[in-house]
Amino acid sequence: MSQQALKQRRVGQTSLQVTELGLGCASLAGIGGAVPADQARATVEHALDCGINYVDAAPQYGFGRAEHLAGDVLRQRRDGVILSTKVGRLLKPVHGERKSPHNWVDPLPFDEVYDYTYDGVMRSFEDSLQRLGVNKIDILYVHDIGFATHGSDANKQLWQQLSTGGYKALRELRDAGVISAIGLGVNEWEILMEAFELGDWDVFLLAGRYTLLEQTSLDPFLTTCIKRKASVVIGGPFNSGILVGGTTFNYAKAPEAVVDKVRRLEAVCNEFDVPLPAAALQFPLTHPAVCNVLPGPRSPAELDGILDWWKIDIPDALWTALADQKLLAPGTPVPGGAA
Repeated sequence: MSQQALKQRRVGQTSLQVTELGLGCASLAGIGGAVPADQARATVEHALDCGINYVDAAPQYGFGRAEHLAGDVLRQRRDGVILSTKVGRLLKPVHGERKSPHNWVDPLPFDEVYDYTYDGVMRSFEDSLQRLGVNKIDILYVHDIGFATHGSDANKQLWQQLSTGGYKALRELRDAGVISAIGLGVNEWEILMEAFELGDWDVFLLAGRYTLLEQTSLDPFLTTCIKRKASVVIGGPFNSGILVGGTTFNYAKAPEAVVDKVRRLEAVCNEFDVPLPAAALQFPLTHPAVCNVLPGPRSPAELDGILDWWKIDIPDALWTALADQKLLAPGTPVPGGAA
């Protein structure tokens, strides 16, 4: 696929232009299964060769592994690539046997400490530059702040850190031109509505909450993004695998109601001879707030499969049929109108 084949969209009101398809690096860091380092690096290389210009990493992914592996490639090919990583977790060395539970296979010998303070954000940013081995990060997200990760009481304390210090650090970095955009990367849209009360943001990375299967973030979140001129990157477009033939939804076994809805979605797609994963991959970009869809392939071959789905021409009538069968939330924007 040539670079010209991938359209680009603007990130908020910044000068950044990202390809509509990006590369998420969580899977490459070994979440749920081992990924050899050479395979991970080859996947990043292949993404760039195919014209993808947006790569997303985080300190949490493999406890530094994703940043190291992505950096191995990006150090040689930094020009023209939009790179994002995250703050909110600092990494500390682990000596001896690791005791904290985690989902990573072969992580680096570090553990995470949550820190959303001014100093924590600044240190996290500097640490990421060193792990990546680059001198420029374009987008900085606040990672996994919210009730789903921390619970109610702990999140109140961590939100206080962000609101009284961390947000200031992000603004200073952006205002100084050190980074180009700031946002949050989370799995729950509700916390993003609270973020709007802190001030302006450029882009949010929202995983799993605006997909072909679920549009819970449609209103008020996405409608507010339009008003506030903030863009959205959609992570987890396959809802943890259920939309590509898997059995997992939101990182757990899918309930029967979800399985039933997936069957109904697939039946409509079959009527138009469109694979369900292709529709799932392309659906989020029907919303004007969305600038990028961010899947996480584990190999060049998996990326090629994603690119094959990406290239499938989906007729507007498929979206209309999904809306007519009430498989999309009311008001969901689709080509030719709204559900």
